[in-house]
Amino acid sequence: MPLVTPHTALRTAHGQRRGLAAFNVIQLEHAEAYATAAETAGRTIVLQISQNAVRYHGALAPLAKAVIAVAEASTAPLVLHLDHADDRALVREALELGFTSVMFDGSAMPYDENVASTAEVVAEAHAAGVAVEAELGEVGGKDGVHAPGVRTDPKEAVAFVRDTGVDSLAVAVGSSHAMTERTASLDLGRIAELREALDVPLVLHGSSGVPDETLTAAVRTGMTKINIATHLNHAFTDAVRAYLAQRPDVVDPRKYLGAGRSAMTDEVVRLLDVIEAV
Repeated sequence: MPLVTPHTALRTAHGQRRGLAAFNVIQLEHAEAYATAAETAGRTIVLQISQNAVRYHGALAPLAKAVIAVAEASTAPLVLHLDHADDRALVREALELGFTSVMFDGSAMPYDENVASTAEVVAEAHAAGVAVEAELGEVGGKDGVHAPGVRTDPKEAVAFVRDTGVDSLAVAVGSSHAMTERTASLDLGRIAELREALDVPLVLHGSSGVPDETLTAAVRTGMTKINIATHLNHAFTDAVRAYLAQRPDVVDPRKYLGAGRSAMTDEVVRLLDVIEAV
């Protein structure tokens, strides 16, 4: 089916205190795994392409067009989202390519500059009917909103959403990017405060490091969009390693990449239940 806009899914999940799953695409097998999982589970999934993935491939269009083709061939409702982009030109290209959602990440900017730049992106994206996610983080922090100990201030978040018009907001509540162990401790109290203060859905980045039971609690407390990348890459890579260890003579990448794709599909189906996805 055609790509869907995230507005309805985000609002539905937000209102029902359920999760909207968002998974990062690095190669075609990722997109295929997520689409199959969405069809199997009967859920909506956000397919995300990050600025880092674009740099790896050297261009956005080839991967984006492949993901759009996967989505259009799928029977599941799928959103195409540009993740963690601070390059305004890349955001504009995503709008031209047909992305239904973009994230402009100005969290490393001084607060006033983040507000001004994000508001400009929102104006451009909304004119194209595209939703915008933004991030509010620590000024000057090396890791932005995910610097150790950083927490998003609810009052500042209210002002930021009001002054930018964003559709969803990534907040700092204790998670961190690229964690390979699921040991993160989320500040559920801060999630509840942010949920109460804001009228837009909250986004949890760095969810790979969060244990299952805490992910479920975070969604029930007020988190809506749940971004997971490293954890699924872990599942993919473990399956590829196991396949090659048992079959050291195999050279056909379709065989071991297929094993990785199947492992990711199974884990995505499981995670959709963990976050009680829409």
